[in-house]
Amino acid sequence: MKTITVNVNVLNKNDEIANRVKADLTTKGIRLINLLGTPGSGKTTLLEKVLADEKIDKTKVAVIEGDLYTAMDAKRMEEIGIRTIQLNTEGACHLEADMIENAIAELDLEGVNTIIIDNIGNLVCTAEFSLGEHIRIGVASVTEGNDKPLKYPLLFQTADIVLINKIDLQPYTNFDVARF
Repeated sequence: MKTITVNVNVLNKNDEIANRVKADLTTKGIRLINLLGTPGSGKTTLLEKVLADEKIDKTKVAVIEGDLYTAMDAKRMEEIGIRTIQLNTEGACHLEADMIENAIAELDLEGVNTIIIDNIGNLVCTAEFSLGEHIRIGVASVTEGNDKPLKYPLLFQTADIVLINKIDLQPYTNFDVARF
């Protein structure tokens, strides 16, 4: 068998843009949060419930919605008064830093101190791409099973925070928090 050694990180350009995004937002006093998880893990519902809280100053938050084809989640954010921009990848399984940079350029950032990326539902590709985030939050639900950290370790290794969602359904599943 022949082995080919690749000496160039194919994500170098993405990482350069991500570093630029992070530096620019840091200078402006804006934190970027990347919310990752599978389709159906409850990322958007969690975001919707947190941001709908009357204690949240909605003028200080913006959301970048990542989706393959629809704007359904962006509409949910707009309905609760959050300034939102939609990113549709038209089939691509992840967002890249240049997409985020372009989306931020389109957002009115007046008064914003937090931008949240509601990333495309995926545990593989999304974890590989830095988007310039200051905080990476992984969302997993008990209905997905407790094997996800073993099957998809990169997301769980790179997340600053991991939330176990739908915990109220645990009695109806075989989900083991300790094993997770």
